[in-house]
Amino acid sequence: MGQGWEGGWREPRDGVEFQAALRALRERSGLTFRDLERAAERRGEVLPRSTAAEMLRRAAPPAPRVLTAFVLACGDDANLERWLAARARIADHPEPAQAPPPPAALDRVPRQLPHAPATFVGRERELAGLDRLVAEAAGAAGGSLGLLTISGVGGVGKTWLALRWGHRNLDRYPDGQLYVNLRGFDPSAEPVPPAAAIRGFLDALGDDPLALPPEPEAQAARYRSLLAGRRVLIVLDNAAGADQVRPLLPGSGGSTVIVTSRDRLTGLIATEGARPLPLGLLAQDEARRLLTRHLGPDRPAAEPSAVDDILTVCGGLPLALAVVAARAAAHPSLPLRALAAELRDARLGLDAFDGGDTATDVRAVFSWSYRALSPEAARLFRLLGLHPGPDLSLPAAASLAGAPAHRVRPLLADLGRVHLVDQPAPDRYAPHDLLRAYARELVESFDPEADQRAARRRLMQHCLRSAEAANRRLAPHWEPLGLPPAPPGVTVEEPADREAALDWFAAEHPVLLGALDLAVAAGAPAEAWGLARALETYLDYRGHWHDWAATQRIALDAAVRLGDQAREADAHRALGRAYTQMGLLEDGHRHFTRALRRYRELGDDVSQADTRRGLGWVCDQLGRQRDALDHNDRALELYRRAGHRAGQALALNNVGWLHAVLGDHRRALDYCAQAVELNRELGDRHAEAGAWDSLGYAHHHLAEYVEAARCFARALVLVRGFGDRFHETEILNHLGDTQLAAGDLDAARSTRRAAVEIGGQIGHPAVEELRAKLKETEPD
Repeated sequence: MGQGWEGGWREPRDGVEFQAALRALRERSGLTFRDLERAAERRGEVLPRSTAAEMLRRAAPPAPRVLTAFVLACGDDANLERWLAARARIADHPEPAQAPPPPAALDRVPRQLPHAPATFVGRERELAGLDRLVAEAAGAAGGSLGLLTISGVGGVGKTWLALRWGHRNLDRYPDGQLYVNLRGFDPSAEPVPPAAAIRGFLDALGDDPLALPPEPEAQAARYRSLLAGRRVLIVLDNAAGADQVRPLLPGSGGSTVIVTSRDRLTGLIATEGARPLPLGLLAQDEARRLLTRHLGPDRPAAEPSAVDDILTVCGGLPLALAVVAARAAAHPSLPLRALAAELRDARLGLDAFDGGDTATDVRAVFSWSYRALSPEAARLFRLLGLHPGPDLSLPAAASLAGAPAHRVRPLLADLGRVHLVDQPAPDRYAPHDLLRAYARELVESFDPEADQRAARRRLMQHCLRSAEAANRRLAPHWEPLGLPPAPPGVTVEEPADREAALDWFAAEHPVLLGALDLAVAAGAPAEAWGLARALETYLDYRGHWHDWAATQRIALDAAVRLGDQAREADAHRALGRAYTQMGLLEDGHRHFTRALRRYRELGDDVSQADTRRGLGWVCDQLGRQRDALDHNDRALELYRRAGHRAGQALALNNVGWLHAVLGDHRRALDYCAQAVELNRELGDRHAEAGAWDSLGYAHHHLAEYVEAARCFARALVLVRGFGDRFHETEILNHLGDTQLAAGDLDAARSTRRAAVEIGGQIGHPAVEELRAKLKETEPD
């Protein structure tokens, strides 16, 4: 370089000529203001970009130290003394400042889009969604700006998707691409102010810094003016919120703006017409392809079960998959099964997902969202780490926090806004498994153990009391648990009716099983026993018999720990019912017998009668109908002695059924009709369904097929209202037999298909027999 401007060194006559010489020096250097700052640093000088731009805008000569840094950064060492001497002369004899010349027409096409991600796979549905949203914006009335938002949890691939789409559509934007990382969720820097982003865009667009007005509002107006009529892709990556984005939006259509953020940016959607694209987790096949893209096809193909385990633990989060794949690639001799075992080790937490820097450390990436929370929302997020289920309800979250639901709902909204939880259904919230692990680390690190115990206790009480309330809807004649009033801070859900109770149990099923384990771990046998008891009806109706048996084993152990013989007997009786449903008849008989012995010792006639009915059921399944009838006759006697009418209705039905099985169908009709009438009086529609089924069975064996079909139809209507799929299968089986006997082959075939379908879904013990019956009615 070595010269002040074209033609060699010439002494400037005034301040305007001096500034023109400085501009010429910078233009010949080819350096941007960022480059000047770095070049000055390499020479041991300090020259901030803003200072360099300001010195070229003003006619007054800069301070000597600034001038020195600028000249050395431009590489004009040979003329440094002349520059300083000219500056001193002009400063001593200033001339009136003149306005700088107007800027030249812009002809620079920015190409700021970072490179496309090399390991990107899948997301075809999302890419097509972006295509559709851009097309909708282009076709909107008035040339609407194409403003799109991509939101999702940290590490889900929002930036990758935006860049992939951008590189696939470069030809749409002949006037270039602008990109800025707004650092809205960044551990090491504050969010980029909109004014700073605008100045960077103006520089990229080739605007003369000398023409840049000092006011941020005027700079934003200039930015919009430069983009008017242009077709530019603008990617605003990692935005903190709508307020950071609004000043960066062009003023008219033609350009497309894609904003990525962990925030849902609902403000942009509401006021700016942004079209949202929520980005979820990778599908299983896409996750598998991503892992294969990193490792090549051979290793995943050699260990498919280990790959399945890895995919399960990573849960479709691209960042987690990328970190794990990088570890595997760095250790080619490491078996994938060993890596999978390490990932499954709960003691390691998120340590296995640390890629070595903040951008590839899953824990660090999650922390950027966590730091954006208010103290109240942050505490709630930590407490979610104590919840045992895959998702939770608003009342459960309120119980964890020990606060009313109306105060917790906005906190959950804050967590959802930055994608720390999803909302798969109204008032239901689900953090990703790895986010739950992160929350668990935080709560164990920051919340006192006493606070953790109190939160767990509130959650267990919520589950226990809500399950008891739901069970009362399903089994109103069951003896209640007799719980005292709910402790402070516990919010109880009370389903409005039977259908709502079934829906509640279906949603909470895995949560309740987890809460039961939580009660065991916390040394709370009373809560463990009560939860198991409250789950019985639902698990029976839905055919979850293995869960039923498992929970009652926990209940039995809890009763022994409590030293409560009545609860111990109840658990034995429940195990007898569960094992009998599973077809484990000897086990069922053994537990019923133990229960009967305990109830005798306690002098509990009603529970003895209940257990006698259970023993009658087992004996019937074992082919010992005479023993079964004897048990039920004795049960009926005990119920009558105790004045227990609901029990009498059940025993009447069982006695009638057994008379029908033994061939005394007229007597069976008498007992079953009494059972139907008594259950109607009591309002026990579930027990009434069983009595109608028995009545139909007796009519069938008397060849009274029309009456039998009517009874079965009535039984089906009633039992379906309870979601009792086991007894629905039984009734369908009986109805199919009647239809076939009446000569209606098509109806019998349809009914038996339904019985096989439901029986197969719940693992009915007689499902093979049902399939054989169906085969008899199928055409050859």
